[in-house]
Amino acid sequence: MKTIHGMLLGCSALALAGCGADDISSPGAGSIVINNPTPTPSPTPTPTPGTVVAAASCPSFNATGGLTDSGVLTVPQGSWRVCTLPALVDVNATLPKVTGVIYRLNGRVDVGCDGGFAAPTASATFTTTTASCKSKVLSADTNVTLTIDPGVIVYGENSAEPAWLAVNRGNKINAVGTATKPIIFTSRDNVVGTNDDSSQGQWGGVVLLGRGKVTDCNYGAAATTPTGNGTCERDTEGSANKAVFGGSDNTYSAGAMKYVQIRYSGFILGNGKELQSLTAEGVGTGTTLDYFQSVNSSDDGAEFFGGAVNFKHYISVNADDDSLDIDTGLQGAFQYVLLLQRNGGGDALVEADSDGFEAQFPRQKTTIANFTMIQPSASSNNDSNDKASLLIRGNADIALVNGIIYTPNNECIRVNGSGANPADQATFTANSVVMTCNATKYLDTGTYAAGTAQSMFAAGTNNSDTFTSTLTSTFVNGANESARTAYANLTTLSSFFDNVAYIGAVANASDTWYKGWTCDNSTANFGSNASCTSLPTT
Repeated sequence: MKTIHGMLLGCSALALAGCGADDISSPGAGSIVINNPTPTPSPTPTPTPGTVVAAASCPSFNATGGLTDSGVLTVPQGSWRVCTLPALVDVNATLPKVTGVIYRLNGRVDVGCDGGFAAPTASATFTTTTASCKSKVLSADTNVTLTIDPGVIVYGENSAEPAWLAVNRGNKINAVGTATKPIIFTSRDNVVGTNDDSSQGQWGGVVLLGRGKVTDCNYGAAATTPTGNGTCERDTEGSANKAVFGGSDNTYSAGAMKYVQIRYSGFILGNGKELQSLTAEGVGTGTTLDYFQSVNSSDDGAEFFGGAVNFKHYISVNADDDSLDIDTGLQGAFQYVLLLQRNGGGDALVEADSDGFEAQFPRQKTTIANFTMIQPSASSNNDSNDKASLLIRGNADIALVNGIIYTPNNECIRVNGSGANPADQATFTANSVVMTCNATKYLDTGTYAAGTAQSMFAAGTNNSDTFTSTLTSTFVNGANESARTAYANLTTLSSFFDNVAYIGAVANASDTWYKGWTCDNSTANFGSNASCTSLPTT
């Protein structure tokens, strides 16, 4: 647990007394007073380039209680005015970009209150009576949108409960940065400049809760009939104050996150139950996810529980568990995916499953297109857990298209089944995918016969499991990658996809979609001239 230890600076007046050059005393008949002109006020200091000067106060904020002025935090680049969000954002509110202001999550912050499995039909007005959603019975969705302006920095500070942002069902986030002014969610240690490239797990993360279809019910009446039905709900792993998701609307919108970084996140809520940078739970295709970078999450880079997700331009760097974790009935379409694990760190690049619930519907069905996945060496986590760079198991139908997997010291693909009925087991297809693996390449475990994974991969077109990589700048296609034949028409797989004529996430040196809005570290230099261990000051 961490608390603010930065310097809280107040103002005090210094009284000066005594005779100076303007005080002339005569020993004669009285005194002579010389009235000098009022001195010209000193100009407000102009910040030195690369420094930040704390704002005089916090901006206005519509939510009940507003922002709490938590004083000034001194950092290597200068100082910030710290403005702490209330525990509940109960009305539409905006975090504006203000020079010298940084925003703080002190424990869990809820955006609106949970409206339930389906949108309430009554037309009542929600009125906040406490600073928490606990014990509230809603007769209407709270319909709260939290807007975060481009360039805003929000940091999490763990208190009695880990710091995380929960966007509840019936509410939205509108966190849309720009290519030059990304929105950054990070930790206090990152703000005060004590992090290095190995830092992780310093706050919770962002959780989006929706009304999409899920499996593996564990909440409410449906938890007693876990067969994949129309009333299935789940609660966020390990949360003491339940954050519930699930419904029947795979078009649900939880808002938008675009040009966003989430750094140094991940927190253990309970035994084997963790938060990661982004947790999307039952969100639908109405949710916009684009240009998103996860940095040094102590759990997954991002995890998706059910619902339907369309996601482009996803980067995960140095996730300590899986770079992409997808399960509980997700219907997913991902394009332009960079999964980059640190040397000797992380578990799987992708874990796809609904393990143990193979008979539930909807089955997970996810397509990942135009991806580059890199795991330089096998880690102890991977050796003891997922065992291969991609794990595909129970009730997961996974398609890989136009992809590059570079994991020269590890097995590439593992398929695992636990269902007695072959129709309940995972299926895996690959087209225009090249892999660089260790000598074993494939693993078949559980109810799969030896050679199954290899046969699944070989059944596709334009694949290679003996590929010689010529990637440049870590993840940019080289000559061998550029020579590969791409899948003929991606839009036949999903109308969400762009129909491009190359494999991998980055076509060549001229393809720079990853620049400007990202930060750099020792694992990957994105050419942004901005280190992940420091923060922008403008």
